[in-house]
Amino acid sequence: MLYLVATPIGTLSDITLRAVETLKKVDAILCEDSRRSAILLKHYEIEKPLYPHHKFNEKKNLEKVLERLRNGEEIALISDAGTPCINDPGAVLVQACIAEGIPFTAIPGPCSPIVALLLSGFDTARFQCIGFLPKKSEETLRSALTYRGTTIAFESPERLIDTLEDLTRLDPERKIAVAREMTKTYEECIRGTAHEVLAHYRQKGVKGEVCLLIGEGKFPTEEYPLDELIELLQESHGLSLKEAIKLAAKLLKQPKSDIYRAVHANEN
Repeated sequence: MLYLVATPIGTLSDITLRAVETLKKVDAILCEDSRRSAILLKHYEIEKPLYPHHKFNEKKNLEKVLERLRNGEEIALISDAGTPCINDPGAVLVQACIAEGIPFTAIPGPCSPIVALLLSGFDTARFQCIGFLPKKSEETLRSALTYRGTTIAFESPERLIDTLEDLTRLDPERKIAVAREMTKTYEECIRGTAHEVLAHYRQKGVKGEVCLLIGEGKFPTEEYPLDELIELLQESHGLSLKEAIKLAAKLLKQPKSDIYRAVHANEN
């Protein structure tokens, strides 16, 4: 049995009772960095063998882990902080367990994107987490600015100001938030327009782990021909053609049948 165990993102007492009980009963614990995980285990008097499981070795060691699970061992997977598989290692192992019918479960707990979303005060009805922004992030940011919900991304403190400058250039009045050092002593969440938040961090500097949140956007429908709008809707929202046509009709305030005919006329 494999257990995906969420661990604190800052304050050690944020771990759940069930997580502690699980870590105490398993045969072994897979972790990203044994030095960081040892701090948590020592705090809760958990004495279990730790084995490295990170993005650089998870495929190489996969068969060894699966063999132990096949033999009936109980193994926990933890990341340095937060929930495994959420921008952390674990997905490869989970997919292999599904393929082989090996049972697994998740022990819920801290998750930095969710904490950041709550701190931002933005709409929680629809949101997307896009992980760490790429170094050349303009295309990713443009897509996020058109997303009809809240976008959550990770950014390094060294690159945050550059990213805020890009956002300010693209949409200076967009509401954004930066959640920093969550659950720790110096936790903060700075909210405002892109240019206001940029001004704050230019003056104060940036330290600690950062989540960047971008408030709900609107599709600039007037800037796109219909076929390009449909394609953008499909890419940004993962919609089927039928779903994109329905949403385009709503955005353009036109009958769905008219959009359908126009799209299929362009195909011919």
